[in-house]
Amino acid sequence: MHPVDRRSFLSLSTRAAVGGTAVTAAAATSAVPAGAASAPAAPGEDPAPPPSREFRALWLSSVVNIDWPSTSGLSIEEQKAEYIAWLDRAQSLGLNAMIAQVRPTADAFWPSRFEPWSIYLTGTQGQDPGYDPLAFQIDAAHERNIEFHAWFNPYRVAMSETPDLVEDHPARVHPDWVWPFGGKLYYDPGLPEVRAFVQDAMMDAISRYDVDGAHFDDYFYPYAIAGKTYPDQATYEAQSDGATSIEDWRRDNINLLVSEMHERIHAEKPWVRFGISPFGIWRNSTSDPEGSDTSGSESYEIICADSLRWVREGWVDYITPQIYWQFGHPAADYETLVHWWAEKVEGTDVGLYIGEAAYKAITGVFPEVTELGDHVDLTRGLDAVDGNVYFSAASLRDDTTGSVDDLVQRQYQHPAIVPELEQVPGGAPGAPTVLVVRRTDDGVQVRWRGHGATSYAMWHLPTAEVTEEALADGRNLVATVRADRGSQALVHLESEGADGSGYYAVTAYDRTWHQSAPSAAVDLRT
Repeated sequence: MHPVDRRSFLSLSTRAAVGGTAVTAAAATSAVPAGAASAPAAPGEDPAPPPSREFRALWLSSVVNIDWPSTSGLSIEEQKAEYIAWLDRAQSLGLNAMIAQVRPTADAFWPSRFEPWSIYLTGTQGQDPGYDPLAFQIDAAHERNIEFHAWFNPYRVAMSETPDLVEDHPARVHPDWVWPFGGKLYYDPGLPEVRAFVQDAMMDAISRYDVDGAHFDDYFYPYAIAGKTYPDQATYEAQSDGATSIEDWRRDNINLLVSEMHERIHAEKPWVRFGISPFGIWRNSTSDPEGSDTSGSESYEIICADSLRWVREGWVDYITPQIYWQFGHPAADYETLVHWWAEKVEGTDVGLYIGEAAYKAITGVFPEVTELGDHVDLTRGLDAVDGNVYFSAASLRDDTTGSVDDLVQRQYQHPAIVPELEQVPGGAPGAPTVLVVRRTDDGVQVRWRGHGATSYAMWHLPTAEVTEEALADGRNLVATVRADRGSQALVHLESEGADGSGYYAVTAYDRTWHQSAPSAAVDLRT
């Protein structure tokens, strides 16, 4: 049976406003407060320590106001307070990255030179919200040392076939660029001028803003609908030489979008990571010997997405397949698909983060409360997998089953540093110097100095020897913090394990997470 994909989920979702008040942005991404129990190891086995390097992210959806803003037309203060609440939630869960939707329907969450302001901000397409939401989002995330990946939808123009678009909207200026399908309006992916335009529209944000990543989800050609065909026969006849089938031509159109976007990003900002989260099944083994041992819908067919080729050609820096099924699912077993993707990225420079269906956990589709946490047990055991991403943000807040609590208590009790990607250039800063370690009323304060870093990590170690093994063990990581000018300090709270024992060291990172040599380890008596 075909699972509920993101498209179906959107049509079923309504979201209430985020409760609570705004909280001043914290300086550090720190551990979840100590004291919660972890899952016990099997008899006779020592539990594997959590990794200090792991990508942990949520998808923050803006289309039809799923997550943020919770409804259109909120005041600037209300929108900002809601976003800060999402950052607070991400920190409380132990996450280190935000993948936020900033171009949901050929519109913009920034003052774009190409497309109008989004309707999901003010309720009126083209209306200035009175501030720059994208700049605010990035700055607020970086204050907490949370990565910000800008999430774009390349071809979706509107959530209805006859939308009320602003007069100068590109889809009105160029009506030959669009066609309706399945109740929505799309740019035609087969037109070279469309492909160039949507890249320009997305590059406008990437060029002008301090994003850490650029991200596509699973929307390329619209999801297939039984009995309907895409209205692109005329485009095929005009743009194709006829040597390939229309199906292969469509996949080639998406391949060009992906490869050209990757090239443009890295030509302008080589440190920005380009990632895609395709539908979780590329092809079934019954369709292609290289496919997975599954029997579900195939992204190769239903959205014209040859995601395996993107990995092999190195057209993406990371891939986040949406493996939105549970262990033992008869058509698409989670474990089978994770192993398949891990095998396919092996030997490439592409990072692999697994897309997780938190919404199925909190609605009870997953029969076991432990499902999400069990997924992390599996993915941490595979060298090719470097993290997990959760959809949607609201599901991580509205935990009706206890599944998210179980995930956090078992897996995210310690912070993690974003993994570096080998193909993304950068250079490690010089080693920082610890200046002083002193006791405070709340715990132990560590002050240090460094140069040329984007962020730092503070470690609490059992010995004065700072080994690679010690820095790979997430239990030793106290917090990460955005770099500031001059010396800076963090307090290791007594409530989080600062008892005056052990040694403290600091490492420095550039913006692509290349790690410096560690400082010397210093204890309270030094």
